[in-house]
Amino acid sequence: MRITTNDAVTTYANYIDGAWLPAAGGDLFENRNPANTDELIGLFQKSTRADVSVAVEAAARAYEKWRLVPAPRRGEILFRAAQILVERKEALARDMTREMGKILDETRGDVQEAIDMTYFIAGEGRRLHGQTTPSELRDKFAMSVRQSIGVSAIITPWNFPMAIPSWKIVPALVCGNTVVFKPATYTPLSALNFVKVLEEAGVPPGVVNFVTGGGEEIGNALLEHPQVRVVSFTGSTEVGRLVSERGAGSFKKVHLEMGGKNVIMIMDDANLELAVEGCLWGGFGTTGQRCTAASRVVVHEKVYRRFVEAFVSRVRALKVGDGLDPATQMGPSVSQGQLETVIRYVKIGSDEGAKLATGGHRLDHGPFKNGFFHEPTVFVDVNREMRIAREEVFGPVVAVIPCRSLDEAVAIGNDVIYGLSASIYTQDVNKAFQAMRDMYTGVFYVNAPTIGAEVHLPFGGTKATGNGHREAGTAALDVFSEWKSIYVDFSGRLQRAQIDPADI
Repeated sequence: MRITTNDAVTTYANYIDGAWLPAAGGDLFENRNPANTDELIGLFQKSTRADVSVAVEAAARAYEKWRLVPAPRRGEILFRAAQILVERKEALARDMTREMGKILDETRGDVQEAIDMTYFIAGEGRRLHGQTTPSELRDKFAMSVRQSIGVSAIITPWNFPMAIPSWKIVPALVCGNTVVFKPATYTPLSALNFVKVLEEAGVPPGVVNFVTGGGEEIGNALLEHPQVRVVSFTGSTEVGRLVSERGAGSFKKVHLEMGGKNVIMIMDDANLELAVEGCLWGGFGTTGQRCTAASRVVVHEKVYRRFVEAFVSRVRALKVGDGLDPATQMGPSVSQGQLETVIRYVKIGSDEGAKLATGGHRLDHGPFKNGFFHEPTVFVDVNREMRIAREEVFGPVVAVIPCRSLDEAVAIGNDVIYGLSASIYTQDVNKAFQAMRDMYTGVFYVNAPTIGAEVHLPFGGTKATGNGHREAGTAALDVFSEWKSIYVDFSGRLQRAQIDPADI
């Protein structure tokens, strides 16, 4: 797991073919705490195409044996991994807060999601259901089965550094595929911790391989390698488009989960206190660094001013700080670059004429001086055409937009390039069902914010958010398996489907 240890820093290794190894080039990169950049968490391998090639070849060799392991046995290994995650949940959460910044309650939830997903998908090892169906001909049996695909390239973001890898790696494994895993460079420790758990649970050498390094170098090498047959990527829409294009040339199966510009719609009959709570959590949980973050709030004009007053008051009271402090309610941005994006969008919103109701400034004094902190920020009286109402910020910035009706709220909600998550606050079941039907998103909530997906239902989005696949639930199995239809003719004679009539 680690190459060298001293009092100052730990150097961590790649994991290839069952061994913890340094990168071929010998270069390293730093992993620092975004709440206190003086804290160097560790040094990680800056891998090259050569390392990717070795990892893919190891995965390809291991695939020939792993695909033949009975699926229930593959599931049993994953059950053991889930139990190890349960036992180490607190330590894993603390590591995650140190390297990613979000508060401990959220990192505990991140680990719990990995636990839930691993338990759930492990059970699919005893199902992996296909279909049996009557044949149109006598003495002929028809069925379908799932079959594995091969080497899977797993490319994950930094905001859910254990949950999202579990969404991808665990179903890939239960379906009989092998994995080369490239995590985000901001959160390699949490990814390594997950791989270490899989190793300890008994995943054989070569079945899971782990390489760290830059997206351009490692990601492109995975996309271009002919032995990689599946690519599962979560990240920005811009990068996802490139992933799709580069995977298409060799007919790889490509799964994309990308951006979001999610909306909470608050009707005039809503429970406003509940709606404020939901918008607070939806907009500023994970410092707004979620693809499902509620960065737009559309409020009926009849309750608009009351909502704004209550919401802004609660946002001003949020305690920002180090996520390891139990009193902290919102941590830092993950990096200097992400912080600069937030600062840029605050300026864009102000220049466009939106009213800055609270926040809007970097926090860089006192306990904030060594971190990437920004005030939780609310713009009000926002026009739907403004960039802050249309573009993903991925930070603690919420745009509040007035509306006159449910129809207008839905129109505003759908009027972006993304289609991940949406929600409505109303006491009217008719309005709830209308919004449920008319919002073109992959996830929808009633009287809850736009975050809070559970592992046993499909997760994913429409339009520029995804490319039609889904994670979580049994839908995840469709990414990492192919259907095979099988016909067994036991008639002892040639029977021609669609031509020869069956005896009646």
